Amino acid sequence: MDGAKPLVELESATVLFGAFTALDRVDFRMFPGEVHSLMGENGAGKSTLIKAITGVLPLADGTLRIEGEQVAFATPAAAQAAGVSTVYQEVDLLPNVSVAENIFLGREPRRHGLIDNGAMRRHAREVLEGLGLNIDPASVLGSHSLAVQQLVAIARAISMDLRVLVLDEPTSSLDTDEVAELFRVIRDLKQRGVAILFVSHFLDQVYEICDRVTVLRDGALVGEYRTTDLLRIDLVQKMLGRDVADFAARERVMEPDLPPDPFLSARGVTNAPGIADADVDVAAGEVLGIAGLLGSGRTELARVLTGVDRPQSGVIRIENRDVRLDSPRRALQLGVVYSSENRRTEGLLPELSIRDNIVLSVQAQQGAMRRIPSARQRELAASWIEALGIRPANPDTLVKKLSGGNQQKVMLARLLALSPRVLVLDEPTRGIDVGAKVEIQNLVGELADNGLAVVFISAELDEVLRVGDRVAVLRDGRVAETVAADTLNADSLLALVAQPDLPEA
Repeated sequence: MDGAKPLVELESATVLFGAFTALDRVDFRMFPGEVHSLMGENGAGKSTLIKAITGVLPLADGTLRIEGEQVAFATPAAAQAAGVSTVYQEVDLLPNVSVAENIFLGREPRRHGLIDNGAMRRHAREVLEGLGLNIDPASVLGSHSLAVQQLVAIARAISMDLRVLVLDEPTSSLDTDEVAELFRVIRDLKQRGVAILFVSHFLDQVYEICDRVTVLRDGALVGEYRTTDLLRIDLVQKMLGRDVADFAARERVMEPDLPPDPFLSARGVTNAPGIADADVDVAAGEVLGIAGLLGSGRTELARVLTGVDRPQSGVIRIENRDVRLDSPRRALQLGVVYSSENRRTEGLLPELSIRDNIVLSVQAQQGAMRRIPSARQRELAASWIEALGIRPANPDTLVKKLSGGNQQKVMLARLLALSPRVLVLDEPTRGIDVGAKVEIQNLVGELADNGLAVVFISAELDEVLRVGDRVAVLRDGRVAETVAADTLNADSLLALVAQPDLPEA
């Protein structure tokens, strides 16, 4: 990149939302054949900058140049026509039609005025093979995994003379092998001279795939750095603008050995095909981390422990009494609550306000005939907004307008308003920035310190170790072993997670 001219260049870019300055005179550049990361907390201006580049938002001031030529994209379609494409975390393709039709959607080859399906499939195959992808262009897109769908979205961008590719949280729902395949395609595009903007909250991935990183904070530019020149701890501090001492592992208050009197326990729980003969114990005042590869049964275990799915066999005990968790309502009655990994579709109601979302669970518990008075609703919402630091603090704000971290806090507030005894959290920090992630982790620790039993599931092993007192390792649906967190590090935990189970004699 030394001596090269930028392919994309923003100079003094300013974006306004009414009187609010979302982007404040930011300089940004990307070079051909590089992978560039954009980092910052939620609200730092990352999404705004991306939208300014891709034709979603106009600049109030400043200039955008592509290969030295000043441009002003009026629409995303105009940006695509200039070779600037975006692949979002939630793939915006049509799952009910073929791969080929998605690649050439709106640009289908025609013969005698009709769509030439044969030619479209041939051209799609050429594009896919050019990326080293063995995908049947005639297959229905929805029959493939999310990882494959994202690769098809990239293939669609490639088919339109791609020069700049924006990848927005592309790995948030992928397993290790799928991430490796995506990174192979990214490196191939890099060799072709494509400039790639890689937006992710996973620092390990940023350092693995990115050449440079630009850091934003509060809509302003902090700096541009080579990843080889910037320690991770320094990157985090630049993002947060404060000391990183908050990132230390929480102080353990539990004894490292198995709690002698667990509040919730499961023995021999099976629910094919997800979990098989699983044993779990979690005590009041403990955070039990759950670690395992994608497909190991993490979510399936959470759903059985909280009554979402019924176990086919096994016993669940609460305070040494056998219980039947045959529905989420029954689990709630016993003080067990569940936060799904998919907060958008299984957790929050984005079209409702912060107050409505928080009050909803309490109202459901009381029943439709015992309406909570408006004054009590306001009091309840205000108390949890203050306790969890939800921002903005206006209870009438629609949840869909909140950052990912604040949405997660609203979801926790709704559950905590029920005064639970057991809190099961499935990927509670997925897709949120580093600062919000630390806030959630610290909150989980405080809840446990106040006597709550917490089951904490995360694909990020460092996070499991930071939060958990003990870690239950899942392999092929079984709890292979449970180990004190302070006896492990990320490498030793990874070795346990990835260790193959030996066949029974």
